[in-house]
Amino acid sequence: MTTAVEMASHSQVLMEDKYTVRILTLNRPNQMNALSWNMITRLLQLFLAYKDDPRVKLVILKGQGKAFCAGGDVRPVICDIVQGKWRLGADFLSDQYTLNYVMATYSKIQISIMNGIVMGGGAGVSIHGRFRIATEKTVFAMPETELGLFPDVGASYFLSRLPGFFGEYVGLTGARLDGAEMLACGLATHFVPSTRLTALEADLCRVVSNDPDTFSSKILNAYTQHPHLKQHSAYHRHVLDVIDKCFSRRTVEEIISALEREAIQEPDEWISATLRALKKASPASLKISLRSIREGRFQEVGQCLIREYRMVCHVLKGELSKDLVEWEPQRLEQVTDNMVDQYFKRMDEEEGWEDLKLPPRINLSSSIIAKL
Repeated sequence: MTTAVEMASHSQVLMEDKYTVRILTLNRPNQMNALSWNMITRLLQLFLAYKDDPRVKLVILKGQGKAFCAGGDVRPVICDIVQGKWRLGADFLSDQYTLNYVMATYSKIQISIMNGIVMGGGAGVSIHGRFRIATEKTVFAMPETELGLFPDVGASYFLSRLPGFFGEYVGLTGARLDGAEMLACGLATHFVPSTRLTALEADLCRVVSNDPDTFSSKILNAYTQHPHLKQHSAYHRHVLDVIDKCFSRRTVEEIISALEREAIQEPDEWISATLRALKKASPASLKISLRSIREGRFQEVGQCLIREYRMVCHVLKGELSKDLVEWEPQRLEQVTDNMVDQYFKRMDEEEGWEDLKLPPRINLSSSIIAKL
């Protein structure tokens, strides 16, 4: 007999069986497909089942409505924290990070169709996939520092691998990128006009090859366009030079000072907007986010997720700061290096707490370990 929870998870993640292809659709359009615990559990169940099913060559993931996925549904997590039950929130994120890891190390082809809003947890279920399709409707952001969090779901892995110091810029400011910018920086592998997605899906569902990677790549390349970057894009050469010059600095304070100097020497609305974003973000979030991305540059995706789980448990417990409820500390200089260090430590003093346990992945090639 199907339980109410199973019915909810099945209705929130729709599954289509098309020969050797499985199409999964995130189906909470009124909530911009924000990931509920039921959805995460269902996606994990399906991805693990497809991994061992020789009939499945390709998994397509997309969203219903105007969003691909606006992130994890953190409202229940906040309620749990307020009620003193932060460990429930930690369990939710443990499952979410496990799903991110399964996708990042998946031996079969995942194609993420990011037609609409892609934020936070939505990036976690798309960017780790082998192929990532952006459209003219795509809007990408990691807005966590404005929410008292930090870019997680493996973001310290994929942001740190963007060209230059673009990942620091995206992660600290929560900057919104369009589809053309995602393609330019490598977050997207292809750009396809939204009007051609139905035809693209139909062609992808014809995969019968023993080499689905090559097959998918040929189909996607046939549909791909190369859009022009907007005049004031964050990915224009001049802006990239400023990003690399400023966001390569050692500390958040030095990044802000460097941007302020640039603003004086050459007034620019983009620099002003960047400074405003940094100054309205949580001071603690900015500092732990910068260190997280810097550490992620030298770690594999599993190591990043394990570290991010430690960090998020400290955030949820709220002993180091209360940033999910209110900005505390309120100033950058009040967030000391010692305070930042604490976020990266195990919580051995917490009874029953354990590091994130990721499923074993056997015989991984370098191309599977890192798809970016």
